[in-house]
Amino acid sequence: MRYFNFIFFSLIGLSAIKTQAQTQTDTLTTIRQCIDIAIKNNLVVKQSDLDMQRLRVSYIQAKENMLPSLNGQVDHSINSGRSVNPFTNSYVTQSYTSGNYSLNANLTLFSGLQNLNAIKQTSLAYQAGKMDFQQAKDQVTINVITAYLLVLDNAELLTQAYNQLDVSKKQVERLEILEKDGANKLPSDLYDLKGTQGDNQLNLVNTKNTLEASKLSLMQILNIPYNRNLKLEPVSVRDVAKQTDENADQIYSTALEQLAYVKAAELRRQSAEKGVKVAKGALSPSISLFGGVFTNYSSAAQTSVFRDSSTVNTGNYVNTPAGKQSVYTTQANFDNKNIGYYDQFKNNYSTQFGVSLRVPILNYFQNKNKVKLAKLDYQESKYIEENTKIVLRQNVEQAYLNMTSAYNRYNVLVDQVKAYAESFRTAEIRFNAGVLTSVDFVVAKNNLDKANINLINARYDCFIYNKVLDY
Repeated sequence: MRYFNFIFFSLIGLSAIKTQAQTQTDTLTTIRQCIDIAIKNNLVVKQSDLDMQRLRVSYIQAKENMLPSLNGQVDHSINSGRSVNPFTNSYVTQSYTSGNYSLNANLTLFSGLQNLNAIKQTSLAYQAGKMDFQQAKDQVTINVITAYLLVLDNAELLTQAYNQLDVSKKQVERLEILEKDGANKLPSDLYDLKGTQGDNQLNLVNTKNTLEASKLSLMQILNIPYNRNLKLEPVSVRDVAKQTDENADQIYSTALEQLAYVKAAELRRQSAEKGVKVAKGALSPSISLFGGVFTNYSSAAQTSVFRDSSTVNTGNYVNTPAGKQSVYTTQANFDNKNIGYYDQFKNNYSTQFGVSLRVPILNYFQNKNKVKLAKLDYQESKYIEENTKIVLRQNVEQAYLNMTSAYNRYNVLVDQVKAYAESFRTAEIRFNAGVLTSVDFVVAKNNLDKANINLINARYDCFIYNKVLDY
């Protein structure tokens, strides 16, 4: 998808390309690698892929329903007692075996355009399944991006925590030297700075825990075991804290054209519309061609075979001058012989061909009720499509507001950090010169530390909200 390619390339383009030694326990993972791993391992994505494949099979089946059907049938039986000889259609009392063989074909010529509309319906459903599959991958991608950036955000906050602790340590070490030399005029300053150092150490521990929790969250999205040594490639976000050039309405219009789940809702509505036509088609007469080839076999089938001829007395006589003379005739003698299997298979061969017209008259009103249900499904799909667009507009408006607020907050914090940095610089100089109390120094340091933390969070907020709007 174009919008997601933009996210990929923008993130990859912003990634700081660094070369460093890698070990088995300390690897550098890019955001693209995380996305690929998450999509590969995510069970929701896999399930969506299976759903898409099922819809594809249904679509292929709908097209194949246009082909003629061809079926063969073979029946073999053993008969005993009084039964009808299939060869002579007369009753016999004997045991015999019989077999019937047929090959039937059927081709639907017209069925209310059900097959054509079913092809369109399943095709649209398959396209919607593709969009669902894409949406599943998109959702995983945006979750990975957010979790990935949260890890980087916490990693930068950890660096800031180390810097805070380092400043406190240096001041405590300086005051301890002065205390030892007896040059410290206010002993309370040392304890104030030690308390601040303790706060910084606690903040460092909390930040470490938060960083590990964000790593765990990312690895759970990737569906891989937790590895505290996982290293992520940093993404430069210092120059991306800016507003998008488009307003909320423009972003919404673009999203309507490109977002996968919006397209899926539209395609399902169109598929449901075709479903109504499929249901209506069942109310129409159907015309089909049919044909078949048939043959059979019976072990009781026999034929007479000429053996020889003989002269026999007919029982009649004629009067002659010599007296009565018997009348003789030549008689052909035959033997009964079973007809062979292959001869019967060939001789009993027959074919059938015809046209069938089926008119639905009364079928428990099933077809009419199916039309009603199809119309209800269509109406429901329209509501779902409409609600999808409403929720999309709300999400765009919320994301745009979040981005604008983050951008304004970021700009204020940039100026605030500059001001507090200068304030702390002068406070440190004065404190080192002994003309500023430790309380004032700690206040100046805390103000700068808080401003730096807020700036880091605001910078990543701007980046994330911009990526959400890009999506």
